[in-house]
Amino acid sequence: MRAVVSLEVGPPESLVLQDLPEPQPATDEVQLRVLAAAVNFPDVLLVADGYQVPVPRPFIPGSELCGEVTRAGHGLDVGDRVVATVMTGAFAEVVSLPADTVTRLPDGVDPLVAAGFLVAYTTAFHALRVAEVRAGETVLVLGAAGGVGLACVDLAKHLAARVVAAASSPEKLAACGRADVLVDYSNDPRTALKALGGVDVVLDPVGGALSETALRCLRPGGRFVTLGYASGSIPAIPLNLVLLKQVIVRGFDLRAFNAAHPEQAAQAQQELLVLLADGHLHPTVSRTYPLDQAAAALRHVADRQAIGKVVLVP
Repeated sequence: MRAVVSLEVGPPESLVLQDLPEPQPATDEVQLRVLAAAVNFPDVLLVADGYQVPVPRPFIPGSELCGEVTRAGHGLDVGDRVVATVMTGAFAEVVSLPADTVTRLPDGVDPLVAAGFLVAYTTAFHALRVAEVRAGETVLVLGAAGGVGLACVDLAKHLAARVVAAASSPEKLAACGRADVLVDYSNDPRTALKALGGVDVVLDPVGGALSETALRCLRPGGRFVTLGYASGSIPAIPLNLVLLKQVIVRGFDLRAFNAAHPEQAAQAQQELLVLLADGHLHPTVSRTYPLDQAAAALRHVADRQAIGKVVLVP
């Protein structure tokens, strides 16, 4: 089988395509033919040794996939389609994964959409839960054109919130059509966000200087949820703002939540997949790449050019 391999620390261009033996499933594993694998920003960080959890080399990047079962077992039949999230290994033609890490895909869901669905949408699902978003509240989503950002917009609208999508260009904002208000913060984010007149919730997967600007937009008693630092900079928040505005600052990390609360995590995934199959959610896949162009796909994500999800197709 073909697989993308990281042999050395470096940029996306350091990845190589190799022919490797197919991984044989252990007794507790299921073998899958990979139909599609999503590219996520942590994949870029892992290749560059910039992720908080290092991975020994050589390794196959890729943390999210949709696959077709190639060997029956564990309640699955040959041909069943499943989705899975892993630490590494998805950028390959064949994978073998623990059976308890895969989730059967409802009929009718496009594998390209399914491959990039779980990480973004479960992050958004729990972020909205942590923020205790209620119908009619105003929710500001930073980095709204990214995978997590668009999922936050989609799910917040599903909860009947008033959604403000903030992104760094008109092209990215064009992908946020479900939002009620669009804010281009490429030139003067302070003026653009101040003009909102206050928001109840901020969902921030971006970090950097924009975080404090967004925090200042919160109404008294508002909630700020930090989800990641796609800007590459972890913000230093003046705590006096939290005190004076009497706001709540929370964090959410999907990997830590899944490890600590596996039953809740599984239930959330099932709920989201039902909503997806029933047409209530609208994920965006903006680009697909063949496996031999994995480096270009990761570069597109690394340079923050991606809108929604980017997917590899073996």
